[in-house]
Amino acid sequence: MRQVSCALTIAGTDPSGGAGIQADLKTFQELKSYGMSVVTSVVSQNTTGVKDVHHLPENFIKSQLEAISEDMPVHALKTGMITNKGMMRVISEWLDEVAAPYIMDPVMVAQSGDPLIEKEDQRYLKEYLVPRTSLVTPNIPETEVLVGGKIKTEADMKEAAEMIVKDLGAGASLVKGGHLHGRAVDFLYDGGRVYEFESERIDSPNTHGTGCTYSAAITAYLSQGHALPQAVKEAKYFVTEAIRHSFDLGKGSGPTNHFALREEVFNKWL
Repeated sequence: MRQVSCALTIAGTDPSGGAGIQADLKTFQELKSYGMSVVTSVVSQNTTGVKDVHHLPENFIKSQLEAISEDMPVHALKTGMITNKGMMRVISEWLDEVAAPYIMDPVMVAQSGDPLIEKEDQRYLKEYLVPRTSLVTPNIPETEVLVGGKIKTEADMKEAAEMIVKDLGAGASLVKGGHLHGRAVDFLYDGGRVYEFESERIDSPNTHGTGCTYSAAITAYLSQGHALPQAVKEAKYFVTEAIRHSFDLGKGSGPTNHFALREEVFNKWL
């Protein structure tokens, strides 16, 4: 019988399909991992922004998690939007039941710069969930929240990546440089060394869901047994091509193209 790699996303929804659980499941599918999902929040959003949010009750989130772990294998998992410490507590307790790499996309700051979770909940996330992670994947604004300082240079990024591991207890950290000018470079610190991943900076307004897609791609590759640096390298390539061939849809920042690596897409668009 064929072995199937199973990847789980625990996050909020995006009815426009570019971010959240929808983006995660598309990414898992394209990278040939079997995708599963647990919904934390039902979000009314599109390419222009968030309209409304309904957070699911903690006991229902717990029920979803248990439904997965009592029946399905989990070879790697990621979290996205988890907005309060009640949700975080449920997830943290459930993690005791699974032995799989845990990737956290710390969705803490909106594109507008507004915080998405309260300071008390941020503290809980840093104290109780970050130490459970195999990898944390913050962008620059999220990194600033995690380490409590401004990130203005690549040297700041490297230092912050090490702080997230050494001071907060993460298994590894990937600080993403998309918000800085200059090189499109990310820094991975795994507790032993710093790895640098650079790609072409693509001039596109259509970047809706890139953080979700990047972390989901890492999760998919880890579910298949790839070593962490290789998983990040391959995921970086995937998200870069997804931006390169992004869709000009909607009135705001359009979605990335989750099937950009398909041969027929390259034949058509290159």
